[in-house]
Amino acid sequence: MQLTHFATLSSAAALAVGFASAASADVTYTLTNQTYTGFNFSESAAAGSLEGTLTGASINVTLLASTSYTYADDLCIYVAGSPLATGGMLQCGGFSNLTAAERYFWPNGGSDAVGTTSIGTVNFTTGIDMAANPTMSVWIGNGYGAAGTSGTWTGTITLHGVNAVPAPGAIALLGLAALAARRRR
Repeated sequence: MQLTHFATLSSAAALAVGFASAASADVTYTLTNQTYTGFNFSESAAAGSLEGTLTGASINVTLLASTSYTYADDLCIYVAGSPLATGGMLQCGGFSNLTAAERYFWPNGGSDAVGTTSIGTVNFTTGIDMAANPTMSVWIGNGYGAAGTSGTWTGTITLHGVNAVPAPGAIALLGLAALAARRRR
């Protein structure tokens, strides 16, 4: 079984990432006309870019196109190292088994009809402490790996219990802003 990794996404099908506030401890990914062929994944959160414990995930997507029986619930979250390989820590969604230590299915969306939605929340039995697993990345893609498959989705995926780690440059800018605000007083 071969998983494929897209290093970059085309601008027309870019995976837009919106991060919720730190207080909410959630990270939300917005997909707009995002197409994945079978077993193709994008690294949505690189190793070390999330903090907290991943306790669950929510999905609210619509299947816009399907080839060779890709269902709405084949959109998959996969937690594994890089380079991408089977046998990761967690798989949520997708028909094909990636042999992750934990595997979950979305509560609905089992159809390849255009317009099918997959909406719901899955709470993981065992959370993944991102600090204790610093080499793990979060991947999003098509968890149905039959030859010639593809699906196009629009909507959101939310990871519960984690926050984005601010980049060092962002922290420095906050520090400078605080100094500037202090001088104005």
